[in-house]
Amino acid sequence: MDHRNASWRLSTAGASLLAILIASPRPALLQTPASVLTWHNDNARTGRNLNETTLTPTNVNSKQFGKLFSRAVDGQVYAQPLYVPNVDIPGLGDHDVIYVATEHDSVYAFDAEGTLTRPLWHVSFINPAQGITTVSTAGSSCPSLKPEVGITGTPVIDSTTGTLYVVAETNHKGTVEQHVHAMDIASGEEKFGGPVLIQAAVSGVAFDPTLIQRPGLLLLNGVVYLSYASLCAPHPYHGWVLGYNAQNLQQQEAVFTTTPQGKRGGIWQSGAGLAADQNGNIYFMDGDGTFDANTGGSDYGMSMIRLSISSDGLTVADYFTPFNEAKLSVVDKDLGSGGVLVLPTQRGPYPHEILGADKEGKIFLVDRDNMGKFNPTRNQIVQTLPTSASAYYSSPAYWRGRVYYSGVNDYLRVYSLIQGRLSTSPVSKSATKYGYPGSTPSISANGATSSIVWAIQLVAGDAPAVLHAYDATNLANELYNSRQAGSRDQPGVGIKFAVPTVANGRVYIGTETELDAYGLLTQ
Repeated sequence: MDHRNASWRLSTAGASLLAILIASPRPALLQTPASVLTWHNDNARTGRNLNETTLTPTNVNSKQFGKLFSRAVDGQVYAQPLYVPNVDIPGLGDHDVIYVATEHDSVYAFDAEGTLTRPLWHVSFINPAQGITTVSTAGSSCPSLKPEVGITGTPVIDSTTGTLYVVAETNHKGTVEQHVHAMDIASGEEKFGGPVLIQAAVSGVAFDPTLIQRPGLLLLNGVVYLSYASLCAPHPYHGWVLGYNAQNLQQQEAVFTTTPQGKRGGIWQSGAGLAADQNGNIYFMDGDGTFDANTGGSDYGMSMIRLSISSDGLTVADYFTPFNEAKLSVVDKDLGSGGVLVLPTQRGPYPHEILGADKEGKIFLVDRDNMGKFNPTRNQIVQTLPTSASAYYSSPAYWRGRVYYSGVNDYLRVYSLIQGRLSTSPVSKSATKYGYPGSTPSISANGATSSIVWAIQLVAGDAPAVLHAYDATNLANELYNSRQAGSRDQPGVGIKFAVPTVANGRVYIGTETELDAYGLLTQ
C-alpha cells in the first residue's frame, strides 16, 4: 500500500464506523450562510459573520457569557477553526461540527455544541511505526514554530461537495514531504484522488517541500490554491502559489512563483489566506526578496500582487511595490507580514479597492483597477496611512464602511471609509493595547445590527490567551474579556496569529493544547 494512504488513521470513534462509511453513500450537506468555511469567513477576507442572531451587545457580558467547554487536541492550533452545521455523521446522526487542524498533523471534527466530549472523528497523517512523523523544529534557532510543523495553513471547505481540503507536512524516514488532502467532512475519509504529493517546477525552479504552507487555503472556481513561504530557511527560496483541481487532486491546475529569476518573496501573511474578488482575481502580499518587475524582469518581491487566471495559468495582471522596497528588504520590514482585504464596492473615484499593512506600521489602500506598480520616489496608490503601530502582523476586518485593525504595541482601532478613503485618525479604539503580534479581529452581527468585534490577545510568557469582545460601533466600549470572571473563562495558552471563529451563538479559539468554546452560559 502507498505510504501516503497508509499514513492516516481514524480515531477509535471513527474506526468503529469504518464499515458503515465504506458501504454508505456520502451524506448530503445542508447549506447555510452561518457556516465558516474558509479563513476569515469569505474569499474577500472580511472576517464578518452577518448572520449571528444569538450574541448581542446586550448579552455578551461576564454574567451571561463565558467559556462553555474545552476539547484537548494533540498539537498547536495555528489554523482557524472552521464550522459547518447539520452534518450527517455516519452512525451518529446530524451534528453541528467545528473542525480543528493541528501542528501534530491531525484534523479533528468536534460536536460544536459540546454535547459529545469525544471527537466525531479524528484523522492523523502521521504513522511513526512506518517512519512518518511531523517535522521537528527542536534545537532550531528559528523561533517561528516549535516544537514541530504539521498543518499550519487554515483548511478550506467546499459546502457543495462536503469536502475539507488541507495540506499536511510530514517527515517520511528523513525526507520532508507535503501532501494535499481532500477529506469527507462527515467521516474524514480521503476523496477526489487524495492525498497527492505536492511537487512543482517553473522556469527551472523546483518546489522545495521544506517550505511552509502558512496562509489559509483558497477555494476559487473549482480550484484549491496553496501558497508558500520559508520557515527561517538559510538557503535561497521562493514564494509559491499552486492550484489543484478540487474534483481531482491529481490534476495540478496552476503553478506560480514570485521570484523565478531571483530569490525569496515568500507568501506567509501571518496565516492570512490568499484573497479573491468577484471577477476571480487573486490577491496577496509577499515578503522581502528580489524585485525587478519595473525593469522588465519577472521578480515581484515585497509587492502586493493581483494574479489573473487564464488558459496559460496564473499571471501577474497588476501590482503595487512600495517606493522604498529595497530598503525594506534590507531591514526585513516585510510588506507581506499580514493579509489583504478586498473591500466591497466604494463610492467615489476608486470603487474597487484592496488594503493591507506592513512591518513599518503603514496601511496601504490600493485601487484594484490600477494598483500603481512602482515609482522610486512615491507610492502611486490611493492612500498611504502611517499609524502608531510599530508593525502589522495581522489582517483587517470590515463592517459597514469601517475597517478594524490591530497592530503591534497599539490599540485595536477602527477607521471609517468615506468616498473610498480611510479616515486619517481612528473613529474609536480599544482601551487595551495589544503587544506582539497584534490581533486579527472577527466581527459578528445580525445584518446591520448587534455588531461585535472579537479579538484574541496574545500574552507573553506562555500565558493563557485573552478573548475580547467590543461594541463594533464604539471600540471604547468593551463588552467582555475572558479575565473578567477570574479563572472561569480562562482559555489555553495563546497562539500567535490566532483568529476567533464566531458561528451560531458561539465563539471558538484555538490554543497550544485545546479548542475553547464560548457562548451564553444559560440558554
